[in-house]
Amino acid sequence: MRTLFTLLTCILIAGTTQAQQYFNVTAYGAKKDSSALATQAIQKAIAAAVKGGGGTVYFPPGKYKTGPIHLKSNITIHIDAGAEIHFTDNFDAYLPMVESRWEGTDVTNFSPLFYANRAENIAITGRGLIDGHGKKWWAYSEIHVKNSPGSKWQDEFHRLNKDILRPDLPGWVERGFLRPPFIQFMHCKNVLIEGITIRNSPFWTVNPEFCENVTVTGVTINNPPSPNTDGINPESCRYVHISNCHISVGDDCITIKSGKDRAGRKMNVPAENHTITNCTMLSGHGGVVIGSEMSGGVKKIAISNCVFDGTDRGIRIKTARGRGGVVEDIRVDNIIMKNIRDQAIVLDMQYAKTNPEPVSERTPAFRNIHFSNITAEVNRAGYLNGLQEMPIENVSFTDLQIRAKTGFLIKAAKDVSFHNVKVSTQTGPAIEAENVQTLEVNAVKTYTPHADTPVLDLTNVRDAFITNAFPAAGTEVYLKIKGADSRNITLESNQFKGVKTPVWKSNEVKEDVVRN
Repeated sequence: MRTLFTLLTCILIAGTTQAQQYFNVTAYGAKKDSSALATQAIQKAIAAAVKGGGGTVYFPPGKYKTGPIHLKSNITIHIDAGAEIHFTDNFDAYLPMVESRWEGTDVTNFSPLFYANRAENIAITGRGLIDGHGKKWWAYSEIHVKNSPGSKWQDEFHRLNKDILRPDLPGWVERGFLRPPFIQFMHCKNVLIEGITIRNSPFWTVNPEFCENVTVTGVTINNPPSPNTDGINPESCRYVHISNCHISVGDDCITIKSGKDRAGRKMNVPAENHTITNCTMLSGHGGVVIGSEMSGGVKKIAISNCVFDGTDRGIRIKTARGRGGVVEDIRVDNIIMKNIRDQAIVLDMQYAKTNPEPVSERTPAFRNIHFSNITAEVNRAGYLNGLQEMPIENVSFTDLQIRAKTGFLIKAAKDVSFHNVKVSTQTGPAIEAENVQTLEVNAVKTYTPHADTPVLDLTNVRDAFITNAFPAAGTEVYLKIKGADSRNITLESNQFKGVKTPVWKSNEVKEDVVRN
């Protein structure tokens, strides 16, 4: 019996060992003192793991210098606490160029620092550090071809992309070449990035493309003020889970994308089924952003339990004519915003200013977007800017408390509602709406009286329902109505006792526009 037990134990141990194979990069020649490039040693360790059916490529404490690292299926890169991977800034190390994507357009470009293409069950884990040494890359982002001599990298890029990107295409800005993302996994399944600290990315930092089942958790990203160094940018992915991350970057903290213009519409792969929760965002243009490259569509996104402190904006959804695509079914809940330099909430369909045009595949759409349980101290409470030919549709704000210099500005929208929203503004109305159809304002309160401006300022608003208002005593005008197209403004169950003029109408407004 004892012999049988011992045999079974050995079998179990052997099985466990087989399932958890570790490939220490130092055993394959990697130097822990960064005295030599470890690129080939890391490749050997990955190849050995692949040959064994998969495993963990292990970086023990130490400092490693390397070129790009390409993952294969069933490979985990584990960077232990005390281990640092420093990527060389020698551009030649990132040749030959590989299949990639750059700001929503498919290209052949420098290899990303971590790269995988059509792999499954891949991961980067651990408590260690990876450093992209992006400063040299950032300098080249400012070099325009017409103002500087060419380079061999620029020539190679244009040779490989002559049928993809051409300088004569609208919106194309000639640059010396395009910088690579830090981590870009393309067409992969079952991706995990966990625990690591990332800094100094050359371009976008964590950028899965066309991936399925992606988890990014417990990751810290620190990029200084630098061009386009977004934090986490899933593009045309589905089933994405981002949680417990701490992000401070040179551009947007988290951005969801799905391709740009014709290229994105041709691929027609949406970003869908994303959850973003329990994250903190510090420096960055936006906390969580959708677009502007969203031509394949973005849908079913849940954002919750996050803190934004010091970003330019909180939640920002942006697009423009020419993008096409639909952003829909977005839920934002339980968010705290502090020290926001511009707007708490932005839905802007005119990110690039263009003239109205007939509705076509080029026309984007925003609809079914809902915000709740948000506390914010910001410059402007919110900005909604739709298209004349495609208004923003079905947006709600519920249980918000906002202190701002200016309030909400809403243009070209329909089916917009406010429920139990408190807005304190230093100047201007709490809510200003122009060319809006079906506006519901229920239990909107202000902290301080509006002596110089109305609480609500409506221009060419049709079918508005204003109920349960309780403006602060000393308010001069509660509701101002302007525009000949204003009609069907209904007021019910409001307390205007401390208001000098509850409703003010301009001369062009019809007499019977207000209903009580």
